[in-house]
Amino acid sequence: MAKTAITPTRNQDFAEWYQQVIIAADLAENSPVRGCMVIKPYGYAIWENIQRIFDAKIKKLGVENAYFPLLIPLEFLSKEAEHIDGFAKECAVITHHRLKKGPDGKLVPDGELQSPYIIRPTSEAIIGNVISKWINTYRDLPLKLNQWCNVMRWEMRPRMFLRTSEFLWQEGHTVFETESEAREDALKMLNTYYDFMTQELALPAIKGEKTPEERFPGAKNTYTLETMTQDGKALQAGTSHYLGQSFSNAFNIKFLGRDNAQHTAYTTSWGISTRLIGGIIMTHADDDGLVLPPAIAPHQVVIIPLIHDASTANQINAYCADVQQALENLDIRTHIDATENSAPNKIWKWIKKGAPIRLEIGLKEVSESKLTLGRRDKPKPEKTFLTLKQLNEIPIILKQIEDTLRQRSIVTRDCCIQAVNSINHLDELFNRDFKGWAVMNKDLTDTPVFAEIAQKYSLSRRCIPQEGYPQNSVFIAKSY
Repeated sequence: MAKTAITPTRNQDFAEWYQQVIIAADLAENSPVRGCMVIKPYGYAIWENIQRIFDAKIKKLGVENAYFPLLIPLEFLSKEAEHIDGFAKECAVITHHRLKKGPDGKLVPDGELQSPYIIRPTSEAIIGNVISKWINTYRDLPLKLNQWCNVMRWEMRPRMFLRTSEFLWQEGHTVFETESEAREDALKMLNTYYDFMTQELALPAIKGEKTPEERFPGAKNTYTLETMTQDGKALQAGTSHYLGQSFSNAFNIKFLGRDNAQHTAYTTSWGISTRLIGGIIMTHADDDGLVLPPAIAPHQVVIIPLIHDASTANQINAYCADVQQALENLDIRTHIDATENSAPNKIWKWIKKGAPIRLEIGLKEVSESKLTLGRRDKPKPEKTFLTLKQLNEIPIILKQIEDTLRQRSIVTRDCCIQAVNSINHLDELFNRDFKGWAVMNKDLTDTPVFAEIAQKYSLSRRCIPQEGYPQNSVFIAKSY
């Protein structure tokens, strides 16, 4: 077997391979708080790039950023029955406001609150309460808000980036005069997510609508982006919810209409989270480590000086600095690895960290005014050579890498979608340990027999696809 940087490989143990990629790329580690993680600088830089790109997209749609409290009064959540039922088992509850020393000298909670607080699992309740005071007439609408924040959902089976008790996300909340405007906005945000995921992240996302049992608690419609991981499972990568008037009724979000009568507003909410980083790993990484789409890579080009003799160090370093400046003038995020590690260790380091392009520069490159280029979407031994005058081709190569990752992920997805025409066919398929998605008529799944099969193989109805499949189709898959 060929030697790989990551063991076990994907085929040997996909779950452990995933954890080892995170460790090798130095993205995150488990924290002292069960179910939570520490996102390390390189991992957080990826999230910052996701934030930067997506934040610019929503601001072009008229969305403004704000911030709302971390703590939500319990009675706020209780106002929307479906909502509290949906999140009740995931809520972390604050019941005391101070600590004191107990008889044994250890700190214990003290100062019991008259009314507990919930650490936000999502913010519809607190935002609904606040904006009900901001909206008075139709002239105050539409209201389009977003916040970048953390949330807490108590997680029994944590896995870094995919499922943690605390995670980072953005949550958009919009308010409209009419049902049609709100529905249109929910779908517009779905399409905005789709464009972001399929373009900048090169993820093989499929747009669809959730079936009733998978809807966001309190929503009338939940629209989703489902993406396929390399082990054939489904990952919910982002959602957009048409909430109708359920939260407006609960929090009295009303306005004086154009007809001088009182009306109840229509709302939506939508979000993506650090789970996207898990999706990127599970979609693009290989047995040598992380593979990053160039748009979100902390360093799109890493320059690796190959210094074997101290007498040539200044000459090589000056050449590397000139190359870095030229690339930064092209608006390319560039990093020089000036550490004292050996050249092979530096090369493997950046392979494992998923840098899209590596430029290896030694005395030979300096003397011949050229560059040795390695691409992360190609095997490690495969190298190409550029002259200094060809540096302006780097943006083109980065685009080629993005296109390669996108096409590769789409081919992997499409090869693992199997049409199914009966419940027996579904049973036979997953009885063979099928690694992929089944697509079948939704009506066949609205039966007790399907529920038995779904439980048997840990399957769920992921979404009703919007396009590309027969009407009333539904995807069935194991999921993260």
